[in-house]
Amino acid sequence: MTVPVPVPESASTAAPAERGPKLQRVLGIPSLLFFGLAYMVPMTVFSTYGIVTNVTEGHLAGAYVITTVAMLFTALSYASIVRSVPTAGSAYGYARTAFGPGIGFVTGWALMIDYLLLPMVNYMLLGLYINAQFPQIPAWSVIVVAIAVVTTLNLLGISVVKNANAFLVLFQIAFIVVFVVLALGRLDGSAPATSPFWSEHAHLAALAAGASILALSFLGFDAVSAMAEEAKEPRRTVPVAVILTVVVGGLLFVLITWLGQRVWPDYASFTDFDTASLELISHVGGAFLEAFFLAAYLVGASASALTSQASTARVLYSMGRDGVLPRSFFGRLGERFRTPRNAILLIAAVALLALVLDLEIVISVISFGALAAFSMVNLTVIKHFIIDERRRGMRAMLQYLVLPLIGFGLTIWLWLSLSGQALIIGAIWVAVGVVYLAVLTRGFRTMPKAIEVDLDA
Repeated sequence: MTVPVPVPESASTAAPAERGPKLQRVLGIPSLLFFGLAYMVPMTVFSTYGIVTNVTEGHLAGAYVITTVAMLFTALSYASIVRSVPTAGSAYGYARTAFGPGIGFVTGWALMIDYLLLPMVNYMLLGLYINAQFPQIPAWSVIVVAIAVVTTLNLLGISVVKNANAFLVLFQIAFIVVFVVLALGRLDGSAPATSPFWSEHAHLAALAAGASILALSFLGFDAVSAMAEEAKEPRRTVPVAVILTVVVGGLLFVLITWLGQRVWPDYASFTDFDTASLELISHVGGAFLEAFFLAAYLVGASASALTSQASTARVLYSMGRDGVLPRSFFGRLGERFRTPRNAILLIAAVALLALVLDLEIVISVISFGALAAFSMVNLTVIKHFIIDERRRGMRAMLQYLVLPLIGFGLTIWLWLSLSGQALIIGAIWVAVGVVYLAVLTRGFRTMPKAIEVDLDA
């Protein structure tokens, strides 16, 4: 099957079989799963542990179940559309195919704010945590070194990133295994085993509020779909990896939070909800587990920075190749390693803003683009299969209409639950993108031309 993508400038003199730069297909299901889990950062469950435990009134595990179910509906939409449109660019590529280059651009532009800011957040966290543990090491030096190392790995190619991801995810899982084993020996039997999910004190509104915060934990499956052009047999491997990322990540989050709340059921007794995870970990495993946690958390932040920079570069490359970003800069691959070199270096430059920006401001807008893109992907499935291909029948209506509508409703609900500040900043970002597209297309009168390129090559 072929899908429309524009001719890059570098293809003008190429042989017909070599039109346009191509990424190397080296990723199988395990590598894609590791990529998604690395992007999600399994350790992120501890970042919001105390805050959401308080919001849900001691029912954090129940909130994670709600979030996992909500994200699974959108993951099913990704899995459906990637079988027909296995192209780099993720939600941008899918929206472009279904709704045209204009809507595709706006979707990609909205998603880009999430991709651009996430590496920065990881660098900021690395600097803050290392500086807190070793005050003699300034945070800015950690940020600069981390950006340099991650950028170098991404320039060397996705095979290097793949191998690094495997190590980084396994290190985090090693900590989780140790935590689980130790926690099993310290379970508090004073409350029913189901109390972390639901009890007589639970309120659905509180669980829903917590679930909307936890949606950020599941951003990794979108990153998996962005790697479709580097996946082996993308129509088979990427859909499986997308769903597995949500399922495996969700199960890990639910297991960890269930154990945590069974070990420490009285959530109101935490000294500080912002650092409740450290109190829990110290209670479970003492100083040893605290040190292990710090190392694993720093590894997790590094893994997320590595994968988020890689996927962001490929979104920019895809948009540049389509001519909606300057093709001469974004739409080219490096000659030696065949990686989107210019995009990678630009992301590194943007990440240097971590030296001057406030972490709270960055985090407040990071989910805007992701939830907007998730909503668009659900609509894309309906447009592509029900309207364009006119799929009918009970199974088709369930898979391509009912499930995406549920996913759309859930993601819009989460999107509208964002803070007013996040919605305003996100709206300004999208408006800037629309103005840029208007200039690029001379008032929307022209759009980038496309040709047919075989994505199974």
